Amino acid sequence: MKYLIEQVGAKVTSAVHFAGGIFSLLMQTLFAVAVPPFRGRQISEQMVKIGVDSLPIVTLTNFFIGMVIALQSAYQMRRVSAEMYIPSLVSVSICREIGPVITGLVVAGRVGASIAAELGSMKVTEQLDALESLAAQPVKYLVAPRFLALFTMLPILTVYADFIGILGGYAVSTNQLGLSSSLYIKMTFLPLALKDIFTGLFKTLVFATVICVVSCFEGMRVEGGAEGVGAATTRTVVLSFIFIIAWDAFFTVIFYFMN
Repeated sequence: MKYLIEQVGAKVTSAVHFAGGIFSLLMQTLFAVAVPPFRGRQISEQMVKIGVDSLPIVTLTNFFIGMVIALQSAYQMRRVSAEMYIPSLVSVSICREIGPVITGLVVAGRVGASIAAELGSMKVTEQLDALESLAAQPVKYLVAPRFLALFTMLPILTVYADFIGILGGYAVSTNQLGLSSSLYIKMTFLPLALKDIFTGLFKTLVFATVICVVSCFEGMRVEGGAEGVGAATTRTVVLSFIFIIAWDAFFTVIFYFMN
């Protein structure tokens, strides 16, 4: 019983410490972002790494997901002769949920892990300590450019992902399901509202914040050499996935089920 209480207490203490560290880093990052100097070159480099380099995997995942949604919905829609509503189902589901969430998860797995590993390596090789000794704040120098890059590029990637997902549904619907191009385009935009698009984009801003803060926090507190870097990278991906899905569920309730 004593051992169980100690374990529970240790978990609770660790969770409180993690929440406090995340909140503290977020506040420091927001302050660093708002105060000059602004490191334009570093921000642009991170935008390329986060945005441009993520295009291939975002393209593949969302195109195939759009195809799958069209095929799976056709299996049921054909039973009630409602094939014409397949484009509507594809566009609404992708713009509201699947585009933002899948893009966030892809970026968290690719970019978040990279950030945690990079900062973790700097931590174990004492480069972060060297920055502090040179009066260069690690948060301003390392975290703020990544935050701004993620905050800018993730919504752009999501808009691109929405288009690619709808294109995947178009490829299936016009070639396999017998829908005409004009009907697919009409039924794609007919049910879409600005709310569907903007709520999806708003989620990505929160997802970008989650990915940046979690990955940087885990990377900057690494201990134990290479093994610690690997553990921090794993925690970054797992926690980012959990937080992204949790925030998505929260915003879905707020935007669509609370009047």
